[in-house]
Amino acid sequence: MRMHHYIVISGMLAMLTLGSSHPAYAEASATLWPALKEGFFPKRQIEEADFIKLSGPRRAESGAQVPITLTIDRPQSAPDAIKSVYIIVDANPIPLAATYHLSELLGTLELSTRIRLETDSYIHAIGETADGRLYMTAITIRASGGCGGTLGEDETILLADAGKIKLNVETPVSFNHPTVTTFNIKHPMFTGLQRDLVSQGFRPAFYINQARFTYNGRPVLIADFGVGTSEDPYLRFNFIPPEAGVLEVHATDTEEGQFSHSLSVQ
Repeated sequence: MRMHHYIVISGMLAMLTLGSSHPAYAEASATLWPALKEGFFPKRQIEEADFIKLSGPRRAESGAQVPITLTIDRPQSAPDAIKSVYIIVDANPIPLAATYHLSELLGTLELSTRIRLETDSYIHAIGETADGRLYMTAITIRASGGCGGTLGEDETILLADAGKIKLNVETPVSFNHPTVTTFNIKHPMFTGLQRDLVSQGFRPAFYINQARFTYNGRPVLIADFGVGTSEDPYLRFNFIPPEAGVLEVHATDTEEGQFSHSLSVQ
């Protein structure tokens, strides 16, 4: 899949078309998807699937912090399990918000996160099986101004806590049963489309690009983030600990920052 080339092209178009003012609300357009589909998944069939579900507010309070929840009613132990999910915000200047790589320790997926929307948009969740079959679902959300705008706060303040991680599991833990896990990492997640008030230039993109979760060394979840993920990336998901152990997360950003945190699960 030629994701990288499509993202670069999207970013170049964004720099040409995104002004400093926020766009007005406009109805989400279904006409964007056919071109996006061919850009991300050229000549591949995508089936609509009722076992993949997205939910979110009809109108978000802030385009910079839009909550969504993804559920997949097909266990990871199934032979046709979904192994990767792409979250695509059709109307964003850079549409690919995140990619999630799934493991058997997740069981039946339920994952909540927060994304950015620059204007009203369809949000597509595309699930891919190990043998390359594609399935999708979509919702619409109204929001504005989540990707561009101006940076009014001192950058040193924004960066002071970058990389600080909170990782928790709900207790009491019942082994071999779904356990609710929450992850939050402080980071400004600069999109590359925000103007600096002093220089009036675009602040270069700078963001957490991956968070990798393991349990006793076994893969749990890999989240590849793009600039369509909100500031201070947040995830809430279930995983199934088979026995007592250590949940670890290792995160990286686009300037080679590395951040780790571990949690004992008893």
